Amino acid sequence: MNFDYHFGNKYYEYYYPTGIQNTEYQIMAPEQSQPEQPGMEYLMTPKPIFDNPNYIGSGKLKDKVAIITGGDSGLGRAAAVAFAKEGAKLVIPYYNEHRDANDTKEYIERLGGECILLSGDISDIGFCKQIVNETLRNYGKIDILVNNAGVQYQQDELTCISDEQFDRTMKVNVYGMFYLTREVLPYLQSGASIINLSSVTAFAGEPQLIDYVTTKGAIVGFTRSLARNLALKNIRVNAIAPGFFWTPLQPACWVKEKIPSLGADAAMARGAMPYELAPTFVFLASDDSSYVTGQVIHNNGGQVMG
Repeated sequence: MNFDYHFGNKYYEYYYPTGIQNTEYQIMAPEQSQPEQPGMEYLMTPKPIFDNPNYIGSGKLKDKVAIITGGDSGLGRAAAVAFAKEGAKLVIPYYNEHRDANDTKEYIERLGGECILLSGDISDIGFCKQIVNETLRNYGKIDILVNNAGVQYQQDELTCISDEQFDRTMKVNVYGMFYLTREVLPYLQSGASIINLSSVTAFAGEPQLIDYVTTKGAIVGFTRSLARNLALKNIRVNAIAPGFFWTPLQPACWVKEKIPSLGADAAMARGAMPYELAPTFVFLASDDSSYVTGQVIHNNGGQVMG
């Protein structure tokens, strides 16, 4: 697999509180866009790298059952592949990205893993119940829940955000997480792990993603409160706050001209490919993080520190 994925360098100016800084950053992708959320991975140029061939599983999740929402593509696909390498059985609820979902399933099966696909809308509580029922029917238990699915829409100002957009963003990003976690919770045993996806934008702010950032801040609060609520049951709850990763959400959200500059404001002056986040998912899902709960792991190339 070719890991030389950068398109080149560009000199870019961006604002810090102390003034304008200049940096030469690595362009991950050329201008492009997609017409709808949450986006299709097979349409992207270049294709996201979701598997590191040098990552060798060691049975950290052997015989565990993991639900990964949005595991058909992007960060969810990277997590699913790494979990499969570690011996987990996968259940992947996704929206309508059927080609991506089937590609992911086939890839996992080539690794010798097991994967069930379920298409639906996680903001529908009925679908959340179906996810749990199908997981129990096929595998009889649930050990790991990754609340990864989400949407984001670019708008220049708060007044540009329609009631319909705000409602959709809240329902997918927050309601879906809440509904599915509530449905899964009665079946989690001691040692189980819940992983929620927040975002660097909840800590840095993003003026063109106001409703999205609102949901990602809510996810941090949900994570911390639920972690305290479940700590004595030895059920761990943590969050990941990624910076810019090359996933379908990006071309499906931003105007095409913004794509080449994404990731430029990180200290490392680049964005990242999904495989670079996969070990963090494994860490939080496995016993390696047995004394870690209520935390937010920041994988953002130094965009936000502290």
